[in-house]
Amino acid sequence: MATALVTGGTSGLGAEFARALARRGYDLVLVARNPERLDSMAAELRATGRSVETLRADLSDRTDVGVVVDRLTDAARPIDVFVNNAGFGIHTPLTSVDTSSHDRAIEVMIRSVLVLGGAAGRAMRARGDGAIINVSSVAGYMAMGSYSAVKAWVRSYSEGLSVELRGTGVRVTALLPGWVHTEFHDRAGITTSSIPNALWIDAGLTIESGLRASEKGRALVIPSARFKFLFFIVNHLPRGVVRWISGKISSSRSDSVETHA
Repeated sequence: MATALVTGGTSGLGAEFARALARRGYDLVLVARNPERLDSMAAELRATGRSVETLRADLSDRTDVGVVVDRLTDAARPIDVFVNNAGFGIHTPLTSVDTSSHDRAIEVMIRSVLVLGGAAGRAMRARGDGAIINVSSVAGYMAMGSYSAVKAWVRSYSEGLSVELRGTGVRVTALLPGWVHTEFHDRAGITTSSIPNALWIDAGLTIESGLRASEKGRALVIPSARFKFLFFIVNHLPRGVVRWISGKISSSRSDSVETHA
């Protein structure tokens, strides 16, 4: 029986990934910080007939990351699909004296993505098969502080890992969602009323786009024709214009920071 491991698998896109993979017949390993949410999500998925294992781990804690590495590299219980999803919004100014939120972001959304992706890649390469999906964001094309910088790194890292694993049977895909209908924006303190309705896309469409792209071996995917077209234009705009747009978007956000993992 094929097994998928999802970090941040109890809410937002992580929960949607878990549900979609369960529908495809995968057993699940869910990784998240909150034990109550882990238990609730596991119960939901078990009710569909799937086997579900839970790992309580804070990916800003390197010891906890090591626990997830051990699970990813357990040859007796192979992971066939790894979804590197855990993350959170960052609204602390880049000039802030307190860099704790930036430090946490680097641990969770850069270092753990690197370490866990590398572990999954090694284990899958040894078997000659597997898929890694890293959740980036179209924000990585913008200039919205740490979050944009982090998500740009995830996209670039994913492309590099894809090149490194080419020909091994391991597929690496970066999923670059835009504004998706999940609880993420509310918990991250983003005022969604300022975002035009036309820019919202369905979470199910986003997940299915990511899974189909992974199955086809595509390195990058932006869900929905609207966002593909929009960010084709963004990529050809002068960077000064992109910075102006980024400033307008950033003004819709509050100063609070909440995790979705």
